[in-house]
Amino acid sequence: MNKANIITISGALGSGKSTVMKLLAADLGYDTYSTGAAQRKIALKYGVTTLQLNHMADSNPAIDQEIDGVFRDLKNSGKNYIVDSRMAFYFLPDSFKVKLNVAVNEAARRVFNDKTRTSEVKFETLEDAKSALIARRASEVARFMGTYGVNIDDEKNFDLVVDTTNKTPKQICSHIMNAFKKSKYYHHEHIKS
Repeated sequence: MNKANIITISGALGSGKSTVMKLLAADLGYDTYSTGAAQRKIALKYGVTTLQLNHMADSNPAIDQEIDGVFRDLKNSGKNYIVDSRMAFYFLPDSFKVKLNVAVNEAARRVFNDKTRTSEVKFETLEDAKSALIARRASEVARFMGTYGVNIDDEKNFDLVVDTTNKTPKQICSHIMNAFKKSKYYHHEHIKS
């Protein structure tokens, strides 16, 4: 059986994970999985915002287990994947691990102006969006450190770190593709899903 190609994309909200995942998947013909999408569905199920869901997960590990259990299935599927998830680098160690960074002001601008985030809180001001992003990231960093002993902001966990603040999605994808194809995680014999 050929080894699957998996690229994991981590980073804070507004760093471009979902956009980059979709572009890479289209270019490479890989399947996708997004824990952000899974979190939004779970938040809707509980009738809360994603920030409130993060706070709920602080005391209810079943929420993270519901999201994280999918990774076992992904790594054993034999399919090629692009995975958008803050913890995928940890759960899928045989993946090409990418971290996207972004300045918090730019992240807030992106989230504030993104009309596709229908299950997210609608912010009154850009400053409200910035405050919520900072609070959500702090909650995630603390929770994942407490639950898994992993610092999701430690750049040593990643094969490639890209600052997306002043780059277009196509520039970011090109940079990731070039680095991925030179990495030990790229298996030429398993190019398509």
